[in-house]
Amino acid sequence: MNSEPNPRPNPEPTSQPASGPTSRPAAGPGPDAPVRFDTKIAVLLREDLETWQRLNVTAFLVSGLGTTVPEVIGQPYQDADDVSYQPMFRQPVLVFEGTKETLTAAHARTLSRALPRAVFTSDLFATGNDRDNRAAVRAVRTADLDLVGLAVHGPRNAVDRVLKGARMHP
Repeated sequence: MNSEPNPRPNPEPTSQPASGPTSRPAAGPGPDAPVRFDTKIAVLLREDLETWQRLNVTAFLVSGLGTTVPEVIGQPYQDADDVSYQPMFRQPVLVFEGTKETLTAAHARTLSRALPRAVFTSDLFATGNDRDNRAAVRAVRTADLDLVGLAVHGPRNAVDRVLKGARMHP
């Protein structure tokens, strides 16, 4: 899984190019050189979810990474009319799918590697707020979580190993 296709090009650099330990120019020192990230942001969804569930789960999961791993957030955006927009991830988010067993195995590998992660369980479809969401996860032992989604951030190779058995989302 070290060479999965990127379904969309890297986002355009903002006014400040990505820097720091999680990115490096892929070729040459110029400002237009493509950026290759040493880290990966990935979302793994259970294959039996409805379309609306896939979108909802993905949105919730990536919000968790952005709040606890600040280095994945880029600079604010601004259009030509000087209207400002919120910053977003500074690297692509790759979305995968797999069976319930694939998701359970990926969760275990994420835990064993102590990677930053977010989970979404089937119970969260029946709740309507953050307090109830947290209570629903808190009520279930780790091994018994009915996972429908997992987001993970970490070194590319470690994330690739976590996602073993998953495939790119169609």
